[in-house]
Amino acid sequence: MDKISALSRLIGSSMAFRSDSLSLDNIDGLEKFVAGRAAFVSQKKLYGYLKERIGTRWPSMFEDEVFRTSIATASMQVFAASLSDLTIHAVAHALSDSSAPDEVKAGLAHQIYVSGLQKNQEEATEDFDRDQVIAEFDRRLQGTDWNFGALLPENFTRSPAALLKWAPIADRHKKFDAEIVENSLKFAWVDIREQLARRLDADAIAREVSANNPRPEG
Repeated sequence: MDKISALSRLIGSSMAFRSDSLSLDNIDGLEKFVAGRAAFVSQKKLYGYLKERIGTRWPSMFEDEVFRTSIATASMQVFAASLSDLTIHAVAHALSDSSAPDEVKAGLAHQIYVSGLQKNQEEATEDFDRDQVIAEFDRRLQGTDWNFGALLPENFTRSPAALLKWAPIADRHKKFDAEIVENSLKFAWVDIREQLARRLDADAIAREVSANNPRPEG
């Protein structure tokens, strides 16, 4: 139950983020925003789906050790996928009007992604391969279109797929739930993107990135 309790605390603390109004004007602030919102959305939607499918048996299911372990595994996998989607979207918008080359954008995205995983490392189960997840994210970065695709809502592809794959629900139910689950998660991201747009000081972040990545002379 320790993992489940920790996840519950994570959800509760993430809800407090909704009242934040400070400008996202530095990389550290952007890292915290991305990690916090990814945790909030992934846990809310995972738990919401499980409660909806399991119904009144939901509380008693936590007496099953296999089920508890499955939830903990799903939780970290869905978080990693949500972090992937939001990281790329946030970096694309933060540097959309800058002269930063694609490799600098990818470098910042890698930094934010690794930081987000590290902040939630205590939630990881033994079967969560952090290195593999990071490698998969880096492969995604190689094919990222920073000037178009990454800026669009359609960029959020990994989180719905992960929720359906890892949620401990029978496959015979998932095939009927796919559209509803996907739309529910897509709707949740709308609010997060709006928060990002309101608070993002892209110019300030672009200046920090430029200072950290000076162009070679000559």
